[in-house]
Amino acid sequence: MANIKSAKKRVKVIAKKTMINKMIKSSTKTAMKKVILAVEAKDKAAAEEALKGAISAIDRAYAKGIIKKNSCARKKSSLTRMVASM
Repeated sequence: MANIKSAKKRVKVIAKKTMINKMIKSSTKTAMKKVILAVEAKDKAAAEEALKGAISAIDRAYAKGIIKKNSCARKKSSLTRMVASM
């Protein structure tokens, strides 16, 4: 455990940031899963609506630095292809 006051503060700050990052990453995965479930259910309207939300969530995660650029592009492309192939 840290002994210096600034190091103790950094531990708290990092813990809070980690929790926020996990929350954003989790909500992104949930949005992606909604698209996949809609595609499996063959519900075109719901899939397109979920795709908009998923792309928005992925872009937010990228903007905050939680996922990298190519990962963001790959996930959006994959989901878009799924919906388009319906």
